[in-house]
Amino acid sequence: MAELKTKLGRLELQNPIVTASGTFGYGTEFTDFVDLDRIGAITLKSVTMEAKIGNIPPRIAETPSGMMNSIGLENNGIQDLIKRRLPALEGYKNLKVIANIAGHSIEENIECARILEKEKRVDALELNISCPNVAAGGLSFCFDLPVVEKLISKVRDEYSGPLIVKLSASVPDIVKLAEVSIKAGAEILSLINTIPAMEVDITSRKLFFKRGVAGLSGPAIRPIALKAIYDVASHFKIPIIGIGGVSSIEDVLKFLIIGADAVSIGMMNFINPKIAETLIDELDEYLNTNKLTLAELTLQS
Repeated sequence: MAELKTKLGRLELQNPIVTASGTFGYGTEFTDFVDLDRIGAITLKSVTMEAKIGNIPPRIAETPSGMMNSIGLENNGIQDLIKRRLPALEGYKNLKVIANIAGHSIEENIECARILEKEKRVDALELNISCPNVAAGGLSFCFDLPVVEKLISKVRDEYSGPLIVKLSASVPDIVKLAEVSIKAGAEILSLINTIPAMEVDITSRKLFFKRGVAGLSGPAIRPIALKAIYDVASHFKIPIIGIGGVSSIEDVLKFLIIGADAVSIGMMNFINPKIAETLIDELDEYLNTNKLTLAELTLQS
């Protein structure tokens, strides 16, 4: 076996394969297909203080080389996470659990962080700054750098564990967004989030999604993710979880070579529920066959 242990600052994983928020539920839904205790970490479905019913269907549309989703952060609220979801993961001793918070105000994110600070089964917190800031008229947090700084620093004050900040490639300058996030207290960056997209129903001649805009994911966005990771990794020495269109071991290797320290699997979980476990085995095989270590998967000049 190759050495797959991965260190993301204070967050230590048994391997660099992670599942992305919103694509793997709370982990237990996948136990018929995959051994959770073999995965490096799972990122739980986004949580808000109160339960949210999400957007009106339809919520998902297939696209060439990807999919669009407009789920609307449906979840049962933070108390359901604490009382039902986290206890169900207690038996998995090797698995790291990342909670994803997606409040619609600075105050809501602060309160989520304060509550999750007490949860021993949460190994790290991922703050999704692509969510709309309702208090600012619905503009996503990530487009307002002073607000990003305030949000992260206040969440950092409440949460003492490893803090991951999830970046969007839709901003004008993702390097600047990363810089502000790091200065405000981010220990790990995850990037990228889905790309804003749209679909049209030609029968009704209306927008397919009731909300209009959806998030594009899948292989179609992989080149965008690679460029974003490269740009951020070229400027900052900070652990990066790469996300965006990973569907094969070749994609995993590309992300690691370009500057990611771990790789998160998203859309492919819907197509192949065993994909995370398969990629762990294939990464091990690749390293052994080529007599390489994870540290040697770096971009060559």
